[in-house]
Amino acid sequence: MRTWIKRSLWDVVPRDQRDTAEALRRRQVVAAAVVLVGATVLGWSLRLEPGGNTFYVAAVVLAGVWAAGAFLSGRLHLGRIAGDGEVFIRPILAPVLLGLLIVGVFVLGALVVREIEPLATYVASVLEYADEGSLTLLAAITFVNGIAEELFFRGAMYAAIPHHPVLWTTIAYVVATLATGNVMLAFAAILLGTVCGLERRASGGVLAPILTHITWSLSMLFLLPLLF
Repeated sequence: MRTWIKRSLWDVVPRDQRDTAEALRRRQVVAAAVVLVGATVLGWSLRLEPGGNTFYVAAVVLAGVWAAGAFLSGRLHLGRIAGDGEVFIRPILAPVLLGLLIVGVFVLGALVVREIEPLATYVASVLEYADEGSLTLLAAITFVNGIAEELFFRGAMYAAIPHHPVLWTTIAYVVATLATGNVMLAFAAILLGTVCGLERRASGGVLAPILTHITWSLSMLFLLPLLF
């Protein structure tokens, strides 16, 4: 376990993904504009009536904003991590296992949070969307949004920041999440953003962050209602 965590989060694979000065400026302009638009749409979507059709439309629009921003910014990479021997492989199993590990941490945390009424209220307000709406449709939206968020934050925005990108993309992700007005979602964004940022740094691509994100988000969608 120690080895695959180290390969997933710490060992940086060799690569050359440097942009020209012009391409870097384009990424920075696109990233700055899109994060503001995305935060606005996210805040709006989680203030809509749970289960209403407008909420689903807003969620799809949000995924479109993140994905469009990612692809407009420039080229993206899937990334690789070290395998056995001298080979480098696409990160698939390790990110899923890492996502499940984070799920375990959050489940343990949820057992504590549910006993603290103010914090439990924040979690319950998010779970209303699962209770009132179509769980199947919500799962599909969660899946798509997880991919879109990582394409943007660990793809476009990460590549747009030349120094300390793990730190700054995590901060941007948390700030965007704070637009919901829900401190528990923002807290989750700190941990998830940090882990996904480290995966991006190690692998040089978006595949590992995407797999970890969707593993975590789909698991929490089905597990949290059982705990609250």
